[in-house]
Amino acid sequence: MSVVKRLCFSVTRLTIRNYSINTVKKPPKILITGGLGQLGVECAKHLRGKYGKDNVILSDIIKPSTEIFNDGPYIFADILDFKGLQKIVVDHRVDWLIHFSALLSAIGEQNVPLAVRVNIEGMHNVIELAKQYKLRIFVPSTIGAFGPDSPRNPTPNITVQRPRTIYGVSKVHAELLGEYYHYKFGLDFRCLRFPGVISSDPPGGGTTDYAIAIFHDVLRKGHYDCYLKPDTRLPMMHVKDALRALSEYLEAPNEMLIRRVYNVTSMSFTPEELANEMFKHLPEFTISYKPDSRQDIADSWPQVFDDKDAQRDWNWKPEIDLDSLVKLMIKEVKEKIVANNF
Repeated sequence: MSVVKRLCFSVTRLTIRNYSINTVKKPPKILITGGLGQLGVECAKHLRGKYGKDNVILSDIIKPSTEIFNDGPYIFADILDFKGLQKIVVDHRVDWLIHFSALLSAIGEQNVPLAVRVNIEGMHNVIELAKQYKLRIFVPSTIGAFGPDSPRNPTPNITVQRPRTIYGVSKVHAELLGEYYHYKFGLDFRCLRFPGVISSDPPGGGTTDYAIAIFHDVLRKGHYDCYLKPDTRLPMMHVKDALRALSEYLEAPNEMLIRRVYNVTSMSFTPEELANEMFKHLPEFTISYKPDSRQDIADSWPQVFDDKDAQRDWNWKPEIDLDSLVKLMIKEVKEKIVANNF
């Protein structure tokens, strides 16, 4: 082989080797706050399956179960302690922050000062932290970010909001603050407005949680007292769709994102429609309707979510409809009841 050919061959091999090294992407190190709430544990499992067990850190101020502790990294993190959060980000070299810490709608109305601290002051801490350390930050929003003046069927991505719960007010605040930090400082802020998210975990104090409680009560007691009217239509999605939406959105290249806040949904139904679908599989149960203060909250929220922007910009598409949701929930809640001796 001539000297010129050998040189060209060596340069080609070096170029290929450098190209290969440069295209190997290091998985992100992810911190989840409020990790023992409705979405946190399942989100950690989902992301650990994609990025590796040690790259997803679950955190909260609550002592975890042995199962959760053994499932992957878990640390104490108080979102009201800014210096403590700084230490976590630096010590663990965090790249992405998923901020779930919040008091939900019905619970927030019972303790407004605490909701202000957790939902608003906590948001200030994590967004400033994300700016300081150049993190990609995801903050969930909700159908609760809309109010009685919003169009309800359908509710578009951009419209009047004006919620009437402290939970909703705090979520609008988070949306606007995140967008401001994005345009002012270049922060990679991402936010999805979720509908009611349904999983096999026991209800946690949200207005849409009737769609979780009904499965637990029916499978344990054969009866459910619904706190909403039978014709109260609300948008919903199973947790598997919610986590897939979150994951796909986090991975979407910035150039695909026309907005920083998107509606996502899977379906809309009423308590009566959900019960009728359940009767196909559990024909013996009974249900009664006893509306309480949560009815006023539900009446101010969207009935149908318009998520065309998410479908257009980053190809969002739900997979679970009402029929498959009911089958999944019956199976998963039965397993949860057996496992926890409820």
